[in-house]
Amino acid sequence: MRDRWRAAMRLALDEARRAVRGGDVPVGAVVLSADGTTVLAAGHNEREATGDPTAHAEVLALRRAAAELGAWRLAGCTLVVTLEPCTMCAGALVLARVDRVVYGARDEKAGAAGSLWDVVRDRRLNHRPEVIEGVLAEECAGVLTDFFRDR
Repeated sequence: MRDRWRAAMRLALDEARRAVRGGDVPVGAVVLSADGTTVLAAGHNEREATGDPTAHAEVLALRRAAAELGAWRLAGCTLVVTLEPCTMCAGALVLARVDRVVYGARDEKAGAAGSLWDVVRDRRLNHRPEVIEGVLAEECAGVLTDFFRDR
C-alpha cells in the first residue's frame, strides 16, 4: 500500500528541500486529485520567508489546491507530506474534507495524526481522513535531521 505513494512523497521531499533555501524547516507537501496521480498543488514551509506563522507546507498546499479546484472542499483528494501534520495542519485537512493524508516521518513532539494526538481520526469530528504513515520515512526524517544538525 505504501509503495503507491512513493512518487508523490518524492515530490514532497523536493518541496521540503526548497524550504531550506528560505531558512525554513524542511517540510514539503503535495495535494493529489481524486485519481491519485495528478498533482493539484504543492507547498513547503514558508514561515521564516513570509513571517506568517500559518505558512506550513500543508496549509499552503491545501490553499493552492482549493484555488486550483475553485472550491474549499477537497473531497477525494490526498495530502502527501514529509512530516506528520501538527494540530493546525491536521485541523485544516479535516476541515478541507481531504480523503486521506499520507506522511513520511512521525513527529513525536507535535504530531496530530497518531503520534502525540490523533486529531484526524477523532470520532467527535464530522470527517475522518484515512491515514497512511511511514512512506519513505527514513528519507523524510533524514532531511529534518540534517537540517537541525547543520544549525
